[in-house]
Amino acid sequence: MALIQLESVSKVYPMAGGDVHALRNVSFAVEEGELLSVVGSSGSGKTTMLYLLGLLTDPTSGAYRLNGREVGRLSDRELARIRAQEIGFVFQSFHLLPQLTVLDNVLLSTRYGAVDGASGSAATKKKATALLEEVGLSHRMAHRPRELSGGEMQRVAIARALLTEPSVILADEPTGNLDEVNGEQIFRILRGLTEQGKTVVLVTHDLALADKTDRSVRLKDGEVVDEDRTAA
Repeated sequence: MALIQLESVSKVYPMAGGDVHALRNVSFAVEEGELLSVVGSSGSGKTTMLYLLGLLTDPTSGAYRLNGREVGRLSDRELARIRAQEIGFVFQSFHLLPQLTVLDNVLLSTRYGAVDGASGSAATKKKATALLEEVGLSHRMAHRPRELSGGEMQRVAIARALLTEPSVILADEPTGNLDEVNGEQIFRILRGLTEQGKTVVLVTHDLALADKTDRSVRLKDGEVVDEDRTAA
């Protein structure tokens, strides 16, 4: 059974000048442990797709099943729990709080009930520390974001996303603000997560990056126009 299943999903935004069809009858599945890229130019529907997969918006029509559950039938409370505990978000602009240390930025998710126990608990701090070591930032834990490079900030964001032990990582243009060397390092980390059994959906306009993923879904004007198996 696929971890993610979209069946004829559409998303329409009512506007004064006429409805905007952001997604049109989109259907595809994502298998557990897969690294999937969603690609397309600006306005193709990539961002709407990310919001929908992350339970940040509802489909206008169609069905979205996550781990066998039809999300449209879940309560707001259950959807919030899934967002907090089962889905990790990684964004192009990092979303780190400048006044907090690297360690405290990783611990942010505990403030929203994503992890059992308080953010100051020894067990949670130990877990956050281990994640920072895993992404090569054990020497940066007391630093603040302004003291980090772009690649380091993105690694902090990945560590934060992993603190809840989510089954799905949604990455929105995670290499978009990085140079080639740092971008490749971030991609290797994301690839490594799938080797640990996690599922990664990577939203990007970079076709070269998409070609390195297991499979690529291409969007144009809100529709799936191609679906390729890419990496060997």
